[in-house]
Amino acid sequence: MSNLPWIYLVPIFFLSLYFILKKKKINLVKITDDDRKILNDKVSFYQRLDSGDKSKFESKIAAFLGSIKIEGVELDITALDEMLIASSAIIPIFGFEDWKYKNLTAVLLYPDTFNAEFQFNNSKDLESVGQVLGGKRNIMGMVGSGFMNGQMILSRAALTHGFANAVDAENTGIHEFVHLLDKSDGAADGIPENLLAHRYTLPWLKMMHEEMGKIAHNKSDINPYASVNEAEFFAVVSEYFFERPDKLKEKHPEIYEQLALIFAQDPAA
Repeated sequence: MSNLPWIYLVPIFFLSLYFILKKKKINLVKITDDDRKILNDKVSFYQRLDSGDKSKFESKIAAFLGSIKIEGVELDITALDEMLIASSAIIPIFGFEDWKYKNLTAVLLYPDTFNAEFQFNNSKDLESVGQVLGGKRNIMGMVGSGFMNGQMILSRAALTHGFANAVDAENTGIHEFVHLLDKSDGAADGIPENLLAHRYTLPWLKMMHEEMGKIAHNKSDINPYASVNEAEFFAVVSEYFFERPDKLKEKHPEIYEQLALIFAQDPAA
């Protein structure tokens, strides 16, 4: 092979690359200037990064979009949809060099909120995550299980609202991708064993239960949905951590410190 003229090696190289990418089901995605404008305008996490980290963020966005299928249900996927979904995925794993969502193959985007039977809620009014309406949760996002395993469903209305309002410390997209991280060790239980050193497990569990008790007695500013169980607590405080890191660090320094260890990030800095 080494004796072949270079003119023959070039097509062989590209043919080999084609089959490698095809086998891994990876598409080459290029981040455009229009995409960067969306990130600068809509994603506060991206806005806080320096130029080097912005390039890193964009590379991770491109890798995600090249490996995960995004499909619209009764809607056409836009560049804004892609950037917000991909940002939701990358923000929690930005501190890791080579993290891939091995438990995700596709994201389904619905126009609005939905119920347990995946029927749309046509109301334009967004409810906070976990609020009960008529005895049923008005679902803004969920990680699939059973026959839906490997798929995530998100409400476009909830997704865009989460990035439009960073002040409320709530972000549906980040919430659901944190559930995926939590689930990567085999169980969505609020203890991401793949990310949390064993010696920190019991202190984190104790911290969760103490704060859940405060939430139940209206003595915490954390979204009440966090008191449902440990998995929801982890997802809710993670939203807080990435959306309002300064406020979480001020009001809940121990929780902030633990999340900084888990995500290998210090967004308040």
